Amino acid sequence: MGSSGDESTDRNPGPIRLVVAISSRALFDLGASHRVFETEGVEAYCRYQIEHEEDVLEPGVAFPMAKKLLALNERLGERGQVELILLSRNSSDTGLRVFNSIRHYGLDITRAAFTGGCSPYSYVSAFGTHLFLSADPNDVRMALDAGCAAATILPLGRFSGDAEAQQLRIAFDGDAVLFSDEAEQVYRRHGLEVFNASERAAAHKPLREGPFKDFLAALHEIQSLFPADDSPLRTALITARGAPSHERIIRTLRAWGIRIDESLFLGGLDKGLFLKAFNADFFFDDQRAHCDAAGALVATGHVPHGVANESQGGGDDTPACIDEKQNNL
Repeated sequence: MGSSGDESTDRNPGPIRLVVAISSRALFDLGASHRVFETEGVEAYCRYQIEHEEDVLEPGVAFPMAKKLLALNERLGERGQVELILLSRNSSDTGLRVFNSIRHYGLDITRAAFTGGCSPYSYVSAFGTHLFLSADPNDVRMALDAGCAAATILPLGRFSGDAEAQQLRIAFDGDAVLFSDEAEQVYRRHGLEVFNASERAAAHKPLREGPFKDFLAALHEIQSLFPADDSPLRTALITARGAPSHERIIRTLRAWGIRIDESLFLGGLDKGLFLKAFNADFFFDDQRAHCDAAGALVATGHVPHGVANESQGGGDDTPACIDEKQNNL
């Protein structure tokens, strides 16, 4: 204890911690109450939620992934912990229905922030969050600007995959998600030929980090505790890149020391069928068109980051406290 010759403390820094913050509309289906808000206003919405607070909410788009994330704790034991935090624009009064539903489904969620109409993004850092999932694009943009991986939950056409399977499967796009958008900028400005030439020339130069690099690294830490053939977690890179631009991606992940289980270089093919083949529980992409296509098959989060989203606005001039009428998120 305290001995300078004891190297074990360097090899065992302590339990691994993964923190995911999720909004109430991402976790549960709040469509009915949202329609009350839109047609009758905030006071009617509040009355509706209180009157129905014992009515269990149906699972939302992110519910299956949330359930599987929490299930990792059984395999981790004392070696680590996955924690889910509820961040909601609801007040504590209207949020009681959400917590009642959490209890009904047996979800181990004990920490929450109900912000009464204000954006909850400022609590992302306070909770030490690795990933923030929300139905509100403005909250997501502000969380990304604050340095946290974040994505906007898209409506799901239908659930795919085996919801009862124990293994959690998460898929990522590359540029502007795991990596910076530096290569995407070259492609958009100069086209595919220049892009490929640029990536060949920079094949041994690692790409800069994207907004989801730290989240991937946290997943990798969990994976490192298990044999590759017995891991409760599996990851995939599913990118529109193809040869010869694949090499820089491979060397970047190698330089980061991060394991990713499957890498699909599709050379422009549609990602949806490949996500279905991977049996993804969740997919993250920066391009809305890709997200809309994937969202018909698997749960998908849009990452509004990088050059593909520059013309969409919605972040820098958004006040931290939105009008109270938006408190049903």
